[in-house]
Amino acid sequence: MDAKVGDWVVTPRHGKPVEINALYHHALRVAQGLATRFRETDFESLAGSRADGVEGLFEATYRNEETGCLYDLVGHEGNDGAIRPNQVLAISVSGNLVSEARRKQALAVVEHELLTPRGLRSLSPSHPEYRGTYGGDQHSRDSAYHQGTVWGWLIGPFITAYVSAQRESDSAREAAAGILEPFQAHLHEAGLGQISEIFDGEAPHHARGCFAQAWSVAEVLRSYVEDVLGDKPEPWLAPIRTTR
Repeated sequence: MDAKVGDWVVTPRHGKPVEINALYHHALRVAQGLATRFRETDFESLAGSRADGVEGLFEATYRNEETGCLYDLVGHEGNDGAIRPNQVLAISVSGNLVSEARRKQALAVVEHELLTPRGLRSLSPSHPEYRGTYGGDQHSRDSAYHQGTVWGWLIGPFITAYVSAQRESDSAREAAAGILEPFQAHLHEAGLGQISEIFDGEAPHHARGCFAQAWSVAEVLRSYVEDVLGDKPEPWLAPIRTTR
């Protein structure tokens, strides 16, 4: 969320963003697994201890009782309760940081506020800074880029988190297939056989930006194969996991 016009930072995220800390935890677990494989016992202990520390604090730190989901960031100047899709990355990258009940609750909020037939909105329509249409001059476009504009690639992490929270049940996979189904129509809308970068936050969600965006295509394909079909590649190094 890096849009900037002159000295104006459109979406300031000063503090501790939710997804960055989740990715940090994931990296620690991968490092712990590498150290285990290569018998680096001191580093294995260090990485594991730090990952355990993140797990012990994460949910209590980011839990937002008012909205029922996760804070977008926490910091000395207060916590940001804006409902954004970054929390989906935190939920999808690790099943250890947030309890199953909290994951389901947060995903229900995201589904209600952010999910569209073309991906996830970058900000809830209930927020006063929400912008539902991407267009106009640079100032107008950048003011909407991460303030309500739909990003197609975010459907991938949402599907992964959704299916995982439902314990990869057949009903969850069927529902995920239904969420992805509208992208078939889009393959004939902007670039033939392609998926656009972004879309308007408001229906009918006109395609905007790059008409053939690699990460949009990649995440729709990945989530369909891995989460709907259940054909996940064998990980060469699975992060150490616990069950919550």
